[in-house]
Amino acid sequence: MSEQRVVPDVRKSVTVAATPGHCFAVFTERPADWWPPSHVLLAGERVGLAFEPGAGGHYYEWDGAGNRIDWGRILEWEPGRRLVMTWRVDGNWRSVPDDERASRIEVDFVPVEGDRTRVELAHVDLHRHGDGAERIFQALDGPSPGETLERFARVV
Repeated sequence: MSEQRVVPDVRKSVTVAATPGHCFAVFTERPADWWPPSHVLLAGERVGLAFEPGAGGHYYEWDGAGNRIDWGRILEWEPGRRLVMTWRVDGNWRSVPDDERASRIEVDFVPVEGDRTRVELAHVDLHRHGDGAERIFQALDGPSPGETLERFARVV
């Protein structure tokens, strides 16, 4: 029996002046506005990003030739409250075809006094990336809010 690596979760957050519902909508309906341009799985230039609403949907990117790569599958879809999805990358930042080696991303939209929202993003189950898990952890770990949430906060 192989020993499972213990890789810590990576948790980051940002508080913005918007309601949880608005934050959820921006996160899921306008990913191209906040997604870091360096986070690309396609070989060619990305022209779009989308979330398919609801549990079971996918979030993905596509290029001008119509090639599509899924970043993962939606596991929980609770507008204005919570979004959980798989994250299909390997230790070399390439796409994996299914959820067998995918970790999860959990995003919680927590109401804060004065119509503000704390957006909490967690990368969990990083051990599922196998040999690349530690490399992924090292790349993700760092000061909060991190590039993704910082870009998201500017858009909101």
